[in-house]
Amino acid sequence: MGVKRILDWFGANPMRSAIACIVAILVLGSAANMLSPPQMVRNWYPYLSHTPQVEISETGFSVSPVSDWSYDYGVETDTTYQDSASYNFDHLRRVWFMLEPQPGSQLAAHTLLLFEFEGDRLLGLTIEARREEGEDYSAFHGQFNAFELIYIWASARDLLVRRAVMLDHEVFVYPVDITDEQNRMLLTHLLERSQSLSHTPRYYNTIVSNCTNELAKAAGFHWAPAYVLTGRSDEYLYRRGILPGASFEQAHRRSDITTFVQALNEAPPEVFDRALLQELRRRNHL
Repeated sequence: MGVKRILDWFGANPMRSAIACIVAILVLGSAANMLSPPQMVRNWYPYLSHTPQVEISETGFSVSPVSDWSYDYGVETDTTYQDSASYNFDHLRRVWFMLEPQPGSQLAAHTLLLFEFEGDRLLGLTIEARREEGEDYSAFHGQFNAFELIYIWASARDLLVRRAVMLDHEVFVYPVDITDEQNRMLLTHLLERSQSLSHTPRYYNTIVSNCTNELAKAAGFHWAPAYVLTGRSDEYLYRRGILPGASFEQAHRRSDITTFVQALNEAPPEVFDRALLQELRRRNHL
């Protein structure tokens, strides 16, 4: 009798039946995707194709490769990598927080870090949904294991110019006001998480493993709405006293380096880090 009633309902409600079938297919498809294990080898989008290898010692670390691509408006002009870059933990001077608002939404942004070392050396980190060739990012699909997770270590020039020039997005860079010990702890935790991904892949997740909450977890922060509504993450960090400034409006205004980076793209690559740091120090009175 139960089966007959179900069949009668489907017969009397053809549109509802169609919708129910579509929903069932989507749910089953999502479940199948969520149950499949993450993969190391796929036909990756080129910028996300190299899995970084990290070596950590008591005194320092090395990363290979380090992305150092070059860009012009709307196009990648060179796909250079540094084979290996080595750094001493004692030479770490400061961490800089970078925000790339996503056009069309005040609540969505990509967040990155720049680590400053002695001698005006910068090493950047972007944590991304690892897309395949021809695959577009989707925050909705990112909740259902649609993408693996990847940590990309890159030059500051690569990370900033890619966004300010090639994508023509705004970029904001803030000094992070934490202790030397906290700087080192944050860097070490991110290196360890990156190292783990080189042999144990994980899924990206829009809610619990995105660019911002991966950084927050490495810093030992408790969950906050700003880790999902990432466009507000700079304001949240300011309220916590981690980004300095007399007011958030002042801090936000002086951190906008979009135009500066666009102009700096005309300079030789070897002067980029020094020129960028000089400008950031000038703006922040450091």
